[in-house]
Amino acid sequence: MLEMKVPSPGESISEVEIAEWLVETGDWVEKDQAIAEVDSDKATLELPAEESGIITLKAEEGDAVAVGAVVCLIDTDAKRPAGSEKPKAEVVEKKEEAPAPNPNPVKAAEPAKKETYAKDVPSVSARKMMDENGISKVQGTGPDGRVLKQDVIAAMASGFAADTVSGWGGTRDKEAVKMSMLRRKVAERLVAVKNETAMLTTFNEVDMKPIMDIRAKYKVKFKETLGTSLGFMSFFTKAVTEALNHFPAVNGMIDGKEMILHNYADIGIAVSSPKGLMVPVVRNAETMTLAQIEAEIKRLAIKARDGKISIDEMQGGTFTITNGGVFGSMLSTPIINPPQSAILGMHNIVERAMVVDGEIVVRPIMYVALSYDHRIIDGKESVGFLVKVKEMLENPEKMLFSGKDPVEVLLGL
Repeated sequence: MLEMKVPSPGESISEVEIAEWLVETGDWVEKDQAIAEVDSDKATLELPAEESGIITLKAEEGDAVAVGAVVCLIDTDAKRPAGSEKPKAEVVEKKEEAPAPNPNPVKAAEPAKKETYAKDVPSVSARKMMDENGISKVQGTGPDGRVLKQDVIAAMASGFAADTVSGWGGTRDKEAVKMSMLRRKVAERLVAVKNETAMLTTFNEVDMKPIMDIRAKYKVKFKETLGTSLGFMSFFTKAVTEALNHFPAVNGMIDGKEMILHNYADIGIAVSSPKGLMVPVVRNAETMTLAQIEAEIKRLAIKARDGKISIDEMQGGTFTITNGGVFGSMLSTPIINPPQSAILGMHNIVERAMVVDGEIVVRPIMYVALSYDHRIIDGKESVGFLVKVKEMLENPEKMLFSGKDPVEVLLGL
């Protein structure tokens, strides 16, 4: 009998919470099969079976379990149940042994055995996610049309049809839903930031026409040549790394009585996932090309969406960018991601009237916001940083010349 213990998800984590069992007591599990999802205060992780056998659960969903505690038993000496044999091998053998005779009786019987699930019936994990997000119907792609967890994630990513979201029921009922360990930790950290930092926010506006013109002209060639799409996040990340080079305090943090300044830019990119907001980190973004930044952001965002992001991939950032514009936000004051000292908020792009060279013109404008810790960053630095970001975005060619005018670089000025 194998005792499965909770592995350590990362340094300083002593306890996790059983978010969901993906199997039940008495089920046959295969080695490395995901048997549970566990929440730590930093991420949601899958727990794989260490061996094949019959499983017995020793903890309930919602239980807080110490790292190293036994959560289930696996009887490795148990015989594999007949119903758990993979049918593919049997079908292949039958086809090879009986190639020609009339197969009508056999083929009519086989589908009936495989109809384990009714069409559009969600799995346990899919049903939980649908309930959490108020979704009543999703098209299933699993066996016999069963709704899988990835089907719900795909539906959430693409948007819902009008009849898939459940409406008000007209009752006066209330429901108490326990917050996940991750959500509770996020809540604690956000309150701590408000209480323990001197947080201020400064705003500016960016004319996005130069970047939009570049994207319109080169996005097809960029995709064909470099294999990734050209989005706005790479431009903003690159602009931020250049501005951090000019204003190092914005890339710093307080450690006791010392100010830690980083000679590199590890940029956290806030992404929305079914479990809530997560901030995976793009390491050494200051050395990356736009294509490398786009590819890394996409890789991390997919892992966060699928619940496969690791704790190491979310630790150690020096600055964060969050994009509320994808949800339609016009303006906001983002909250600092501790122990960092600043965060940049992007917003939606709206055509607005601007005065350019004495004439009123219509330009695509984005409002940007920098929230910063006034204990380490002065107003002059915060405003200067945001102006530098604006300058880089409105003159994208300067990103290639470390913020200098290309003509001045050519002339050696």
